[in-house]
Amino acid sequence: MQIRRHYAVKVSGVDITPYPVKGGKETTFNIAATTDENISGGKLVIDVKYFFLHVHQESHDICKETSCPVYGDFVLSHSQALPGITPPGSYTLTMKIVDGSNQELSCITFGFSISLVAVAESIAVVDS
Repeated sequence: MQIRRHYAVKVSGVDITPYPVKGGKETTFNIAATTDENISGGKLVIDVKYFFLHVHQESHDICKETSCPVYGDFVLSHSQALPGITPPGSYTLTMKIVDGSNQELSCITFGFSISLVAVAESIAVVDS
């Protein structure tokens, strides 16, 4: 995890479940953070790169990822099923938190890996 400068929101950890991430399966990203400011709204802006190629961008209402208003210690939790055709390999995710005025409150960058779904997990067994 890389933190670039002093921000109002300080990220203390990132937990990815399951890890490594598997295409076609739901993954949960939990971001532990703290702030001394009362944050009543804003958004998460997420950019994903595959090696050095930009492959995905999305944004989410911060109040849908944690309880608002935010003050003190909190966890942002986002779950998402990645497409089954997601290529395996190394990815880099940059997540910015911005307030309602679009002021940047935090920016972190971290890497994660996506592996192939095991054959046993992708085959349904049918009794005849």
